[in-house]
Amino acid sequence: MNIQFHIDYQTYYGQDLVLNVITGRHNGAAETSQYRMRTADGYHWEVEVKKDAKPGTQIDYFYSILRGDNEERREWGVTNHRLDFDTERSLNYRVYDHWSDIPDNAFLYASAITDCVVGKKLMKAKLNNYNKAVTLKVRAPQLGDADELYLVGAEPALGAWNVKKALKMVQHNINEWSLTLDGTKLAGNQIEVKFFIKRNDSNENIVWEYSDNRTLTLPTMDEGDVVVYELAEASFPLPAVRVAGTLVPVFSLRSQTSFGIGDFGDLKKMVDWVSMTNQRALQILPINDTTITHTWTDSYPYSCISIFALHPQYADLTALPALKDKKQQEKFETLRKELNALPQIDYERVNDAKTEYLRLLFEQEGAKVLESTAFKTFFAETESWLVPYAQYSYMRDKFGTADFSRWADHKQWDEADRKALSNPKDKAYKEVAFFYYVQFVLSTQLKAVHEYAQAHKIILKGDIPIGVNRYGCDVWTEPRYFNLNGQAGAPPDDFSVNGQNWGFPTYNWDEMIKDGCQWWVNRFQNMARYFDAYRIDHVLGFFRIWEIPVHSVHGLLGQFSPSLGMSREEIEGYGLHWQEELFTEPFIADWVLDRIFREHADEVRQKYVEHVWGDRYKMRPEYDTQRKVEKAFAGKNSDVDIWLRDGLYALISNVLFVRDHKDANRFHPRICVQFDFIYESLYDSDKAVFNKLYNDYYYRRNNQFWYQEAMKKLPKLVNATRMLVCAEDLGMVPDSVAWVMNELRILSLEIQSMPKDPKVRFGHLGENPYRSVSTISTHDMATLRQWWDEDWARTQDYFNSMLHRGGPAPHPLPGWLARDVVSRHLTSPSMLCILGIQDWMSIDEELRLADPDAERINVPANPKHYWRYRMHVSIEDLMKNKAFNEQITDLLYQAGR
Repeated sequence: MNIQFHIDYQTYYGQDLVLNVITGRHNGAAETSQYRMRTADGYHWEVEVKKDAKPGTQIDYFYSILRGDNEERREWGVTNHRLDFDTERSLNYRVYDHWSDIPDNAFLYASAITDCVVGKKLMKAKLNNYNKAVTLKVRAPQLGDADELYLVGAEPALGAWNVKKALKMVQHNINEWSLTLDGTKLAGNQIEVKFFIKRNDSNENIVWEYSDNRTLTLPTMDEGDVVVYELAEASFPLPAVRVAGTLVPVFSLRSQTSFGIGDFGDLKKMVDWVSMTNQRALQILPINDTTITHTWTDSYPYSCISIFALHPQYADLTALPALKDKKQQEKFETLRKELNALPQIDYERVNDAKTEYLRLLFEQEGAKVLESTAFKTFFAETESWLVPYAQYSYMRDKFGTADFSRWADHKQWDEADRKALSNPKDKAYKEVAFFYYVQFVLSTQLKAVHEYAQAHKIILKGDIPIGVNRYGCDVWTEPRYFNLNGQAGAPPDDFSVNGQNWGFPTYNWDEMIKDGCQWWVNRFQNMARYFDAYRIDHVLGFFRIWEIPVHSVHGLLGQFSPSLGMSREEIEGYGLHWQEELFTEPFIADWVLDRIFREHADEVRQKYVEHVWGDRYKMRPEYDTQRKVEKAFAGKNSDVDIWLRDGLYALISNVLFVRDHKDANRFHPRICVQFDFIYESLYDSDKAVFNKLYNDYYYRRNNQFWYQEAMKKLPKLVNATRMLVCAEDLGMVPDSVAWVMNELRILSLEIQSMPKDPKVRFGHLGENPYRSVSTISTHDMATLRQWWDEDWARTQDYFNSMLHRGGPAPHPLPGWLARDVVSRHLTSPSMLCILGIQDWMSIDEELRLADPDAERINVPANPKHYWRYRMHVSIEDLMKNKAFNEQITDLLYQAGR
């Protein structure tokens, strides 16, 4: 069989167009056969492929542009072209395609919409025996689950414009419909057609495509010819998809069968509640393993030890076989009830108990499970990461520390160990097999939740943290991808005046880009096993990360990495006379010490600083970094000690410029230094010059550079799966972030109390972009009820200007007013409106917690916050709360979601 492929695409000198026929997949990546195309004018391209294809089969393919042997660009990779061989007598195919760029409505091709909201199943085209055939293909992503696509045209064979005689299309690819016509029944060389949607199989309820009639010119055809036309996407005058949902961490879920913490069984129950209330999305926080110390400090879900491994605490023990030892079973049941009755999570007791239970169950059931076909399939699919993770976990527990630099003979993963660790007969395998078993259990349970959510048309949305723990398995296994001399964090913002220091190592992007960001691609593709949408935590990290030196505690001495540091000459070019020691060393003068330490200033002069000249001092060597100060004050918890420690931190960060981490001859203006003493010491004229330099640096200088950095990474990741891509784009956001997110069709995060427009105090919900997620609060923020009472003047302004109500704002927030706030968010244009479970409950005064402060999930200013918030109501009781559930369904109906 001969297949001629034709496509029009304007190329430039040195570029070649290539047809890539997909032959299989390996580790999530497409394996292809490539065919270079030919052209006479640089626009009309064609290639002929000989293929032995049987009727009833199909091929997928895409086009790309090469310069020499290097790929410069390829089509949007979420959906490929598909060619069905549905004609039994076919000898020659002529295919006329369009180049596929990422469309404005790319979100409609995401599995969140196609597999969850719509839920249509693909069908194979029926075989025909036409002597001559014309196949028409068209993408129509707006169709709902009860919609069918039809074609009608001028000719009798096309229905003669009678909708009752229209021809039904078959959805053979994601959002693409196909129909093969008998070419011998088409008169002349032109046909005129139009598409329409038939809703609920009714000839009265149809929607015509929003365009003129389509006219197609057919070529001369011989016996055995098939002509395939890929037509421009069909557009219909239909309302946009708008979905409501709930955000709740898995650990926060509570059911009657929980073991003191939410688990994957509870997550399935939460899907039931979301579905019952006519919501369509359920968002959770990260669920990866975070076990470093086996203490409550591991409760931080954004500090994973593995980007693949799931946290053992989420195992649903009720879905596993019971322990045969009745005394043990009774002991655990008693403990389960005790832990489940607690108002908050006791992280250590819960995890100790669950680990003990799983080890007993492994002794009882493990051998049988590890011999099963299901486990062997799982092991084959995950072996690349599972084996190192299991050995890491075994070594962590064996040596009593996650600091692998202290592990004898195992300071780094050795690929040579893989063979023994993968052989069930080997001692090494037996030592780590428990960890294989637990991950198999967790993966199986979470996949079941995912399938359950899809069956109920619920979008399960996950969360991808920007960082990993510096003592985690990923760093141990592939250290080349990380910079261990830096700490990732965030510059000062509304959450933390000193910035946030997450402690994660920063990424060695140069190394990651060498292999096409495969580490990230693998991570995203693994997420797609369990989710249909995801949130990119701190998407700004793909443009630049706030990198803090390892000797710092706070984030003020950080700098954006990568970024274009300033030379001495550039700084002087602004009119600021360069004084390196004055600008880059802590500015410590008598008046500064008196202002910070007051009655303790002399104590600081004598113990922590040493005199240099005049009224100037410098830090003593034993206290000249924040980490040294932190160590000196370890265990000292009096108010005076904490005040002295924090004052010394402030002294050390009191600099005007920070030296570049890579190039000692380049400098960065210190973030928020306008609030510090070194800035106060400048002449007014120098302050004005510095402010101009500062604003140019932070808001203009790096924009194009950061755009280019993000475009090296994010397109590969966005195209790696069909999950719906959402991003947390809060904080100090450069203009380039919006450029990239618009280009890649990534949904932004919109919070009314944190508007992106610096000119307004509160965002106008009606101005939310459609491609966005609207919410009231995040896990890092005060809930709606907390926020309402934090700052009464701000609340009063919101009450009058946003809610358009007169008089004093009521405190605490009444349920009827919370309902008004929720309703306004639901009616925003945002595609997704996802509210925290606490904010949903705020509308019902009988249901919500009495103490709003008990609703808080995280306090970002506290790096050692205990993540232990738990719903005070079981999911079973929530399901029975008819009045509350009817309020939600009523709000969604009124909002058109």
